Order: sequence, then C-alpha cells, then structure tokens
Amino acid sequence: MTPYLKRLEQAIHDHWEAPALSNYKGEGFTFAQLAEKIEKFHMFFEAAGVKKGDKIAICAKNSARWAVSFLSISSYEAVVVPILADFNPDSINALVDHSESILLFTDDELWKKIDITKMPAVRGVISTNSFTLLHSADEGMKNAFDSLAEAFANKYPMGFSRENVCYPEGNASDLALINYTSGTTSAPKGVMLRYECLDSNIEFALDHIPVNKGESIVSMLPMAHMYGMAFEFIYPLCGGAHVIFLGKTPSPALLLGAMGEHKPYILITVPLVLEKVFKGSLQPKLEKPAMKILTKIPGIRNILFNKIRETLLSKFGGNVRTIVMGGAALNPEVEYWFRKFKLPYTVGYGMTECAPLLAYSDWTTFAPKSCGVAVDRMQVRIDSEDPVNTVGEIQVKGINVMSGYFKNPEATAAAFTEDGWLRTGDLGVVDAAGNVFIRGRSKNMILSSNGQNIYPEEIEAVCNVQPYVVESVVVDRGSKLVALLYVDKEAAAKDGLDAEALSDKLEEMRVTVNKAMPNYSKITKIEVVDQPFEKTPKMSIKRFMYA
Repeated sequence: MTPYLKRLEQAIHDHWEAPALSNYKGEGFTFAQLAEKIEKFHMFFEAAGVKKGDKIAICAKNSARWAVSFLSISSYEAVVVPILADFNPDSINALVDHSESILLFTDDELWKKIDITKMPAVRGVISTNSFTLLHSADEGMKNAFDSLAEAFANKYPMGFSRENVCYPEGNASDLALINYTSGTTSAPKGVMLRYECLDSNIEFALDHIPVNKGESIVSMLPMAHMYGMAFEFIYPLCGGAHVIFLGKTPSPALLLGAMGEHKPYILITVPLVLEKVFKGSLQPKLEKPAMKILTKIPGIRNILFNKIRETLLSKFGGNVRTIVMGGAALNPEVEYWFRKFKLPYTVGYGMTECAPLLAYSDWTTFAPKSCGVAVDRMQVRIDSEDPVNTVGEIQVKGINVMSGYFKNPEATAAAFTEDGWLRTGDLGVVDAAGNVFIRGRSKNMILSSNGQNIYPEEIEAVCNVQPYVVESVVVDRGSKLVALLYVDKEAAAKDGLDAEALSDKLEEMRVTVNKAMPNYSKITKIEVVDQPFEKTPKMSIKRFMYA
C-alpha cells in the first residue's frame, strides 16, 4: 500500500505547473506553489520547536489555504486536528484545548469570536486568510515566523524545485489526525486515525476511480469531516486533479455555476442534494399525464430517459463520469428513477471512525438500495444469526478502522466488540454477493408494543416523495407513530390549496403512505412544522430535537 504522502509527492513532481488548489472565483495555487508553501511551513514548524506527533488544529471555512494548512501539518508528521468552523465558539475553545493543540490555523472572522485564554496550550495562531501570525505566546514563535522568508531564501538560493520535494513514509501506524465527531464539550469523541487509515482510503479511491490528466473536482462538503476531506480533497489532489473549493454549503445556482465552469470528472455529494434536484425539476415533468403515457412506450421511453440523463449530466458540467453519494440512504423512489435514466450514480457507506470508507461499488455493478460491498482491506459482518434475512448491527474490521477516541477510554471500549470489531451503530443485512443494505440506525429504531422493530427511515422515505413534502421525521408518541412534516406551503398555494385543503391533502398522503407500510409501521397522525428540521454539518436531521 502506497502512503498517501508519497502519492502527493509524485503528483507534485508530475503536475508541477498545473493548478492544484483554488477558491471558486478566488485565489489559487499550482502544485509548485503548494509545495513551496508546504516547505515554508515545515521550516517554520521546525524553527518554532514543533515536534513530530504534536497536535495542530485547523478551524476555518473551506478554502485552498485550509488545504495547504492540512498538508503542511500532515507531511511534517504533526497530528492534524480538523474542527468544524460551524461549531459554537465555546465548543471550539473546548475542543482545541481537549486536543492539546499547540498551534491553531483559523480564519480572521472566527478569530474574533474564540477566546485564546481558554486554549492555554496554544502557542501560536495563524490566519488561513493570509498566512499571517495572529497570535504568539512567546518570542521564539514570533521570531521563527518573522525570519521565515530570509531563512527560506538562504536555504534555496537557486529557487525551490520539484527535486526538493520529499515527503515521509514508514509512518503507517503513527497517529495522523484527530477528528471530532461533534462539538460537545463533555467527554468529546475525537476519532484517532493513523496514516494507514488515510493511505488505504486514498489507494482505494485511486484504484477504483482513477483521475486523468487535467481533470478537476468541485468541493462543497465540509473539509473538517472525513467524507469531504478524503474524497473531495486528498484523493483527487493525489491523482493530480485541480480541486476548486466553494467555501460553504452552496445554493443550487452557485453549485451548478461552478460545475458548469470547471466541468468536474466526478460529483461527490449527499443524497439530499440530488433528491432536491429530482423533486424540483424532474418529478413534476414525470408526473404530467402526457409524460406518463410516453414513458410506457418502449422506444419513446428510451429516447426520453436518455435525454433526461444527458440534460442532468450537462447541468453538472458534462464531464461527470461518476456520481458518488454518501452520508445517508438515497430515497427509494428517487433511486428507482435514477436507475431508469441509467444515471452513473452509486451510494457508498462510511463513518468518521473508518476515515471514512466501509463499503462501495462502482455504478456499473452497484446493487439498488444497497451501499456497496466491503472495500479493500476491510471486512463487514452482521451481528445476526441469519445475516441475509435478519437485521443486525453492522460491524467492521480492517486497516481503515480508528485506533480509538482521544482521551476517552470508556467510549473506545464501548465502540468495539470483545473480539475487536467496530460497532457502527447501524442496522442492516448483507446478501450472498456481499452487498450491504442499511435498514436504519440502532439508536433511531422504534420498538413497537408487540415487539416489532420499526425503522423510521423507511417510512420517511415514502413520505418524502409525496406532493408538497420537503422532509419528514417519524417519531414515537405514546406507542403511536407521528409523522412530522415540513411542507412547501408556497407550492401548495400556487396550486390553489388553502390551509384547510392542504391539511386534507396531507391526510390523503397519510393514507397513501400507510398502504405501503406493514401494519406495525402505520402513521396515526401528521404534524406540520413551520421550519426546516435542524441538521448536522453532514445534512443529517438532528432527530433528538424532535423525539
């Protein structure tokens, strides 16, 4: 297995003059400029007394300089501590302190909100806007930074070249990063990932989704989470791609504009994004009477479906070879139509504790409703007497799996079985071919009064494709299932529905949904909420707020 840092080194050698990292409609760096900035930070770290294994935090909005910061820390063999910029300032203070970070990279806006006195181990703070020193706790740190330009010129009087680039190897079992899964300040769970966890994920991606010379990718997911970090940043860059950062969760117009301009070879996203595209532009057309008739005529149907696929892919720039979704299950009805269109999509399965990949299949072999098969160097099992037919917890083992939670032995012990398998907390089955099918989260499962296991995600999937329903959460209220719905009232009003008529329509929907459900999973009541459901940075609904 090739270390990802050696792959990065090779990409720099092979693509020296090519663009590497850019902000959308902002500054960018070639592979040569990236390598030079990394070298300067290495010199600064050394002069400031930073040692291998020291912790360095990054808490900033996505940007090309975020990426430079990450690679500079990781290739120096310090431990990267990515922290989500959306956490509240108190949580950021607590996590930087908990991680024992001695340096902090942050943006200028966030620097105004956090409290350096609550992070006593931090000796220096560096701006990801300008790479200037925002704070120094001692003269040594300040002197190391102020003398950097002169030191670099003295070390490389003939200029810095690709021959000067050499990154470490032989560090597979060393700690590479600590990734916090939430912003909680009590017993936080910092996932400890080794270099080999990253190496394995990046090698799998390059083996199964190779990057061609001159290709690009538009990055929109949070870099502080493993999904975006590994597959929208590290993997494509190591393959020589140009990574363009949008900076924050984009509007559909901004995303499609960026993709139209840069024409990415791959779209990495969460199902919610494509479900919105389907419901907003495709579903209304498919439900027109004339379209329903035409799609039943074989020859015409194929022509229509091909046209829909071409139109959809053209919206993403026209060069997308693969659409990879993760973080949640794809709605079954949306998936049904995507299969009809022969859209080149696949749904993977991962978690932070596996850096992040557990299962994946190429779109050409992907089994509908699954999330792929176990990836290279990983094993998956179902904690069930009959894994094919009886739902059980999904458990995994392999190189991708974390070493544990930083300074949290209780949580670490609870995360593993006695024989060393990681408990995912997800419930599912696996078929004879090894395809993994997720049925829900164990903590979300509702146990009915007669002992039946109810998976709210399955009911919500049917609710979410009903007219006017934007999103839903199914909860247990006194042994009765209640569907909380956020609906598109503007669309209903345009269709001539007042509040009473909309209420009647939703009651019809409840009946429709219940016809698709077994007796123990039927909705007894509908409640409409006024605001979209609160979500995590990975766009998962915060269910605990609505239980």
